[in-house]
Amino acid sequence: MSEKIYVGVDVGGTAIKVGICNVEGELLHTYEGPTETSKGTDTILHNIAQYARNIVSESPFAWEQVEGIGVGIAGFLDIPNGIVKFSGNLKIENVHLKEYLEKELQVKVLVNNDANVAALGEAWAGAGKGIDNCVCYTLGTGVGGGIIIGGKIVEGFAGMAGELGHIAIVPDLEAIQCGCGKMGCLESVSSATGIIRMAKDAVERGDRTVLSTVEDIMAKDVIDAAKAGDEVASRIVSRAAYYLGKSMALMAVVLNPECFIIGGGVSKAGDFLFDQIREVFEKYTQKEAQEGVKIVAATLGNNAGVVGAAGLILRS
Repeated sequence: MSEKIYVGVDVGGTAIKVGICNVEGELLHTYEGPTETSKGTDTILHNIAQYARNIVSESPFAWEQVEGIGVGIAGFLDIPNGIVKFSGNLKIENVHLKEYLEKELQVKVLVNNDANVAALGEAWAGAGKGIDNCVCYTLGTGVGGGIIIGGKIVEGFAGMAGELGHIAIVPDLEAIQCGCGKMGCLESVSSATGIIRMAKDAVERGDRTVLSTVEDIMAKDVIDAAKAGDEVASRIVSRAAYYLGKSMALMAVVLNPECFIIGGGVSKAGDFLFDQIREVFEKYTQKEAQEGVKIVAATLGNNAGVVGAAGLILRS
């Protein structure tokens, strides 16, 4: 029998990335094309299907070897039925993505949240390889999350499980409004956006910091200043780490994962950030719930989405 292959599609607002994986989660071939969001829903759907065809046609594999196609997409989804209820990035609404692709491509299609599939990618073939129970954080513009238990994505009854960035963890007296409209979310302090906001607030207050000389502050600027010993920047990074560690302490006693995986741009701060997170985690987590638990960096980078999407077919 010919080797089975698994196609993963990571649909972003600018580009659609496609990958072919084998049964071990090894990424064998990649393809990328523009999403063309401005051209509307029909064009986006056409592009997803066409790019899936393209990657197989330019690879050494035949279409008959495709076991299925997984799709990761940002937005509010009806996961069992593969319906995109709303995606702000793509400006689409009530799109029956699974039904469309299965009709066009004549193979099994599964659709899931982009953060969930990135988590599955890391669990299947990245930092969590060989681990069936892990919690993944993506620290970027927001705080994305995904929970893998027993090797499968935890979705919840409405597909909202794993929204780690919206754990209301900041006390009321310190809380600000998150982009979701609620107060005190983890995302408001531990994302790149949150770190930048805290830095700009410090500069506006007149705090003595090298960040006052930076014209357009980015999260990396804050982290670099903290590493260099700037007290204001150090407090900001420590606050971001503190609430990440506390959220992991909560997850530890609810889910008891073997591993926490942290990816996204902010994670590039490395051990400077991770050591602080570990310290807080150990302080607030019961000994039995933290024993043997690892907090590690993601390893797949931008490929986590396509690998995890392909993994939907195997791990469904």
